[in-house]
Amino acid sequence: MTTPTTLDIRRPSPHVAEVWLNRPEVRNAFNDAVIAELAATFAELGREADLRVIVLAAHGKAFCAGADLNWMRAMADYSWEQNRADAQGLADMLWAIYSCPVPVIGRIQGDCYAGGVGLAAVCDVLVAAEGAHFCLSEAKLGLLPATIGPYVVAALGARASQRYFTTAERFTAAEAHRLGLVHEVCAADMLDAQVAALVAALCANGPAAVRACKRLVADVAGRPITPDLRADTARRIADIRASSEGKEGVSSFLQKRAPSWL
Repeated sequence: MTTPTTLDIRRPSPHVAEVWLNRPEVRNAFNDAVIAELAATFAELGREADLRVIVLAAHGKAFCAGADLNWMRAMADYSWEQNRADAQGLADMLWAIYSCPVPVIGRIQGDCYAGGVGLAAVCDVLVAAEGAHFCLSEAKLGLLPATIGPYVVAALGARASQRYFTTAERFTAAEAHRLGLVHEVCAADMLDAQVAALVAALCANGPAAVRACKRLVADVAGRPITPDLRADTARRIADIRASSEGKEGVSSFLQKRAPSWL
């Protein structure tokens, strides 16, 4: 993997990768370099067959403050075509994380604003420290959270999104948890322990099954339960029951032993 300049990539074990936003001096605000490196990193990690979980985290006091001010100044003189190309890069980066076959745990230790909320929303599991705050602040600048919108609406819900997109109010980690954006809220000094527990839970399960579960949610969410969908889900369980991992999982359970992937 090409060494990124805006990210800190760590490999605590062969099955686990950590991707840390590493621009604490600008509150981990993103620019075109961050966007490109995140997209490339998640594309490369997604191709690792033995990888079971990715943690997306950030150094410093803020998780991500949204767009970098210098980058925004440069965009002020962009043509429509340049703005379109720039926005497409952000949209592609969010999709690279969202569609990564490996489950992604988001670790939110501080403020999470604008595009940072988009980064949070594309994670599969989200853990936030009690003092973290969220804000979809685009409307304050006369803008809108367009590229992050599909992921935030799916994670936060349409009704809450209507409020926070239009008012640009800050809301707490506890409120984000109540609304379903955040899965777990904990004290700041327990954040790493909570993330580690989730990493352990994911690594304890069948690797192919975990990836198939992630894919299943993406494929069935919001779809009507038609005969085609019912047939598709029946095919999926038949496929995995007949797989070597499925057979090993059932055998180990019946024999009361640890499965081979542990």
